[in-house]
Amino acid sequence: MTSKTLAQKIAEAALNKKAYDVTVMDLRKITSMTDYFVVCSVDSDTQARAVADAIKHETMEKGESLVRKEGYSEGRWVLLDYVDVVAHVFHKDTRAFYNLEKLWGDAKFEYVNDEPKVKTKAETTKAKKKPARKKTAKK
Repeated sequence: MTSKTLAQKIAEAALNKKAYDVTVMDLRKITSMTDYFVVCSVDSDTQARAVADAIKHETMEKGESLVRKEGYSEGRWVLLDYVDVVAHVFHKDTRAFYNLEKLWGDAKFEYVNDEPKVKTKAETTKAKKKPARKKTAKK
């Protein structure tokens, strides 16, 4: 799997556990340390661990090996290192404090969101139809 595909899979796994402000940072032209950072925000330690678990599960299914994991027990900033891609799961206030986006400001940023897909005309029409009411006999 390419590092870009891995970064996208990590972003999707984070979104599936309701992480937000998911950003993929392309660092290939800036450093040889890694190709991508995937950065996301959560609201609790429990959610941070759930997002990290979802990422580990998704990457393991794709045959990717986790090299290093940091911060999991604390849950304020969980780092998952896959060598070519590093995932950062932050509490929103911790993310603001460390501000990786500013630190790596020369990177190419891709903002990933979980907006629902656009419905087709048939899906929209079907959703608008009301169920038929049963006629009841008057007494």
